[in-house]
Amino acid sequence: MAVLHYDWLAHHAERVPDKTVWVDLHSNRSFSYRQANDRSLRLAKYLQSKAGIEKGDRVGVLAMNSTDMLEIQSACAKIGAVFLPLNWRLTVPELAFIIEDAGPEILIHDAAFRDEMTELLQKTKVPLALETTGGGGETPYEAAIRENAPTPALATLTHDDIWTIMYTSGTTGLPKGAINTYGMAFYNAVNMGFPMKITPDTITLTILPLFHTGGLNCYSSVVLYAGGTTLVMRAFDPGECLRIIDDPEVGLTHFFGVPANYLFMSQHPAFATTDFSRLICSGIGGAPTPVPLLETYDARGLALQQGYGMTETSPTVLVQDAAMAVGKPGSTGKLALNTAARIVGEDGKDVAQGETGELWVKGPNITPGYWNRPEANAETITDGWLHTGDACRIDPEGHYYIVDRWKDMYISGGENVYPAEVESTLFKMEGIADLAIIGVPDDRWDEVGCAVVVRAPTAKFTADDLLLYCQGKLAKYKIPKHVVFIDELPRNATGKVLKRVLKDQVGELRETA
Repeated sequence: MAVLHYDWLAHHAERVPDKTVWVDLHSNRSFSYRQANDRSLRLAKYLQSKAGIEKGDRVGVLAMNSTDMLEIQSACAKIGAVFLPLNWRLTVPELAFIIEDAGPEILIHDAAFRDEMTELLQKTKVPLALETTGGGGETPYEAAIRENAPTPALATLTHDDIWTIMYTSGTTGLPKGAINTYGMAFYNAVNMGFPMKITPDTITLTILPLFHTGGLNCYSSVVLYAGGTTLVMRAFDPGECLRIIDDPEVGLTHFFGVPANYLFMSQHPAFATTDFSRLICSGIGGAPTPVPLLETYDARGLALQQGYGMTETSPTVLVQDAAMAVGKPGSTGKLALNTAARIVGEDGKDVAQGETGELWVKGPNITPGYWNRPEANAETITDGWLHTGDACRIDPEGHYYIVDRWKDMYISGGENVYPAEVESTLFKMEGIADLAIIGVPDDRWDEVGCAVVVRAPTAKFTADDLLLYCQGKLAKYKIPKHVVFIDELPRNATGKVLKRVLKDQVGELRETA
């Protein structure tokens, strides 16, 4: 059987067949490259023979973290199918919209989401479902692997073919599917691998959700490309993370998390005695990192290497090496290899060095666009330059600083939240005359939502009534944590809500409340 250029799993199965590629911490399963490749081939055969999957067809997955997720993505790579991981934190209506938009031919789902799947199959046109537990055993998923031969019809692939579609919440209130190609995955492996010192000897721990680019690509996919080993945690547990880092028999070399992960770990009793000396790289991203948190880990001898990226950039754009992490705290690093950047003002022209503007990026690691969203592509991409929506400046030494969100999006616990989506849901509530959603600081989650509401003259609903209305309509992390009632929203001459002014007003109201 010929080994495909893009089939990283098959390549290493040929060269180092007995080496461990994936360890599932929840089920205590461990797979060598040979075993994982065999299972992925058998799953690929099932997808072709049972689900009728052809090159370009989408394979949806609604599941908690497990090695099954990585196995499914690798099976897609063998036959040219498109891996479609779904955010299990979303509500059924939110998931149904994404499923209808992407049109998967099959949904592979965790048994934990059986009830949600029953509703989704009624609400959508998905023709087939396959259940797993993420833990082996006698499940339909395991039967599909066992009962099919490792002989799928392998696809011929190029840099431009789509490997994965990951949906991000849209500023218009509708989620958008960011296309990630094989070329993007390849260049991300190159761009991230060098500064993070990822090699065949790397052993990394994946704690972020695998439906998220932070879980899938920091550093799981990069370590697969290099021929290393990835441990997969079903859900983040700060104490368990510290135990694994401390265990010399595990020999963990790489770790990645969002600031909230590092904060919770630093607050755990085991933090003071954990041995971090074996970590070659400890990456942090997904939200602005408070300098005191960097200092807390620096005091334990661990330099947290900040970086910047998006789902649309696969994700590496800016990255620190270990020396930068110590010498430039607060910086998100320098430009990654194979990537270009501009800092652009509101007039569409580059700003002077040191001034703040919107970060635009370009390169082979940048998405070609959004699935079924030509209007979003036109708004977001100009001559190949992706408008990131983030405000940025660069210092004289070439270090970049993400200083604010250019748009209104805020990040809560590592998850992007777009106010327009929340606003569009709340505007349906009876008695709301006007409202705006803003992000406000939070010690636990970095930022949380605050609903600033103007009630209709006769309305008497309370903050608790509003929060109760959100239940079942929005994912938990999107539901505002605070509600403030005011008489009128500040707007400019064109009617746009002045959210910066609003943040100042709300800050004063909350301080005096």
